[in-house]
Amino acid sequence: MEASTLFLYVIAVSVVMMTPGPSMLLALSNGASNGMRVAAFGIAGAALSDLLLIGAVGCGLGALLQASEHLFSLVKWVGAVYLVYLAWVLWRAPTRMLSESHKPILATGKSAFLRALLVGLSNPKGLLFFAAFLPQFIEPTKPAATQYALLALISASVDCIMMLIYAFGGRLAMQRFSAGVMQWINRSCAGMLVILALGLSLYRRQPSG
Repeated sequence: MEASTLFLYVIAVSVVMMTPGPSMLLALSNGASNGMRVAAFGIAGAALSDLLLIGAVGCGLGALLQASEHLFSLVKWVGAVYLVYLAWVLWRAPTRMLSESHKPILATGKSAFLRALLVGLSNPKGLLFFAAFLPQFIEPTKPAATQYALLALISASVDCIMMLIYAFGGRLAMQRFSAGVMQWINRSCAGMLVILALGLSLYRRQPSG
């Protein structure tokens, strides 16, 4: 794969991943409510979902999801329901100032990892996006598996950097603002997750062929 192709992919995937989707909102909330250690577990879970999704695309699952209305609907509604559940958890989460406690108050590292992983895997838009996006950067004259693996590592790395920025921003907010402001941040994230869930429930596959 040419260096110019890789550079173009890094730019394109960075632009896409910097938008505040479910994984970014979870990173922001984890950084604010639980600290960078727990946020790091969540980031690892989201990065793993990137690797698994791109691996699935390389194995043809993206095309299968595009072709099967029933499978697409199942994954879509599972993802939407899970986002609503996460929104409910964030809405009800207790908040406090950093000076009150240094302990996590919402999630453990394990739960943050699993939540981020499930959010990534239960979103069919992510799988369909990679299925449509990645093949444009694959050179047909070279081994596809090696190229998919390289693009997967790049995607996961860029995603980690973006989520770290969100998590660090949440942590800074935790240090500077009152518990009331932090509750507003949590509930704003919850509201955006509900909006994303609604958008996911209305999402339709692009007609094939």
